[in-house]
Amino acid sequence: MNPRIWKELTEQGVTCSRKRVARLMRKHAINAQPVKRFVVTTDSRHDLPVAENLLGQDFEAKEADTRWSGDITYIWMGEGWLYLSVVLDLFSRKVVGWSMQPTLERGLVVSALEMALAQRRPKGELICHSDRGSQYASADYQALLKQSGITCSMSRRGNCYDNAPVESFFASLKRELVHRYRFTTREEARAAIFRWIEVWYNRKRRHSALGYISPEAFERQRQQPQLRAA
Repeated sequence: MNPRIWKELTEQGVTCSRKRVARLMRKHAINAQPVKRFVVTTDSRHDLPVAENLLGQDFEAKEADTRWSGDITYIWMGEGWLYLSVVLDLFSRKVVGWSMQPTLERGLVVSALEMALAQRRPKGELICHSDRGSQYASADYQALLKQSGITCSMSRRGNCYDNAPVESFFASLKRELVHRYRFTTREEARAAIFRWIEVWYNRKRRHSALGYISPEAFERQRQQPQLRAA
């Protein structure tokens, strides 16, 4: 049984138990889509400098904008590939920056980071974690981190679990959107992915790591005690 379904029903005022929801789902052959295993897509075969892994698979953050994590995935459509880069705030798992391009050039990750910086304007100490791909090791990306006072952290070679939260985000995106539709054009895919991220994932999708509330609801919930204290 998917706990998100039970949580959604109870918050809509439907009186039901987890066991009843699970029984009805089995009766009507309703199943959650299985999570696919991680697929390594990073090309770390380059001579650019790489950073130390500062997270060590510890993805907890006590405050917003103290730990970000970024990665790239690819989506196939009628016109060819579309590449998506995102920046996740590990505090709330909210997507704070994203970028889509038809190529894997370093501008893809630079644009996603620029969006995150413009939206959040972090002021304290911030670690931004990624894999050690050439885009993240590039001079342009590293210069933006340094200019913004952000400390760089990178996964170990070929270890996708060092960036598990973003990998999990991509798995949800593909399971819930990309694998259900056949996009003809990049513009069609861009519009659908934009809606999924900004309208659904950030604002409405219930996240198991957040007690089955959305990233934005989690941030509002955590901000309320601070506002009362002020």
